[in-house]
Amino acid sequence: MTDTSTVAPGPAVWSRARRRTKEARDQEFTAFVEAAGTRLRRSAYLMCRDWHLAQDLTQHTLAKMYASWDRVRTSASVEAYSRRVLMNVVFDQQRRHSGSEIVLADLPDRPDAGTTGAPELRVTLVDALARLDVRDRAVLVLRHAEDHSVETVAAILGLSVSAVKMRNARALERLRAQLGEDFLNR
Repeated sequence: MTDTSTVAPGPAVWSRARRRTKEARDQEFTAFVEAAGTRLRRSAYLMCRDWHLAQDLTQHTLAKMYASWDRVRTSASVEAYSRRVLMNVVFDQQRRHSGSEIVLADLPDRPDAGTTGAPELRVTLVDALARLDVRDRAVLVLRHAEDHSVETVAAILGLSVSAVKMRNARALERLRAQLGEDFLNR
């Protein structure tokens, strides 16, 4: 008679355990996507002015995050990590397509609930943002559209706090030059 308490579990038991672990991991990632997907897409749009490209950039960001989810999910801030991945994806896309394509901004079918102001003002601001350097645009989007602290923006973009402050000030100055002093004070 064989003692079954000392026999190692078979492949069927391991397979079920791995399947349960993968299902739990996928559910956790799905919850993250549902919570952060809209914010990532809005930030991507502010960076590229094209809702379809923003969706592609967001999907690319989420795919990169899914590939490293086991490592990322235990980090201190999955949100900050997702922003950093998004900005890196945007920078990579910008390098690949620098100046080869001009995108006309179309208004979304329905404005986001969190945005205020007339659609014409938003389009004007997004057009002005598009004329800035991609890294300056990233600082403004993260700092003002997403309302992050200077320290958080520095961590996301891998810059020093003073570099973020300098880029922010210069980018706002360029926006003021493009739009006029009165526009930004609205």
